[in-house]
Amino acid sequence: MEITSLLTDDAILAEIGARIAARRIDLQLTQAAVAEQAGIAKRTLERIEAGHSSQLSSLVRVLRVLDGMPGLQGLVPATGPRPMDLLQRRGKPRQRASKQRPPKPTGKPWHWGDEA
Repeated sequence: MEITSLLTDDAILAEIGARIAARRIDLQLTQAAVAEQAGIAKRTLERIEAGHSSQLSSLVRVLRVLDGMPGLQGLVPATGPRPMDLLQRRGKPRQRASKQRPPKPTGKPWHWGDEA
């Protein structure tokens, strides 16, 4: 199954869990062995593979054991500052996101019946 934005959170978690289980089986590892190497409880790995919610640190530990760390790079790619931002901010990186501003008024107020 392809993971898209149309899937529910539960469906995405189930797909990720199924992929982790498949990767573990491909590497000929038992749940107990992966859990021990990752430093988590076997029950935690069972829950991840079943598609239940878990701590992000547990997922990272499991992916490290299953050689899945390169896939995390694509998950949230690193972004660098845009050249124009560096010029405007004199080389300082952005620290916060700003609120979206409302659109500027066109000059004359809108009234019912003006849409035609």
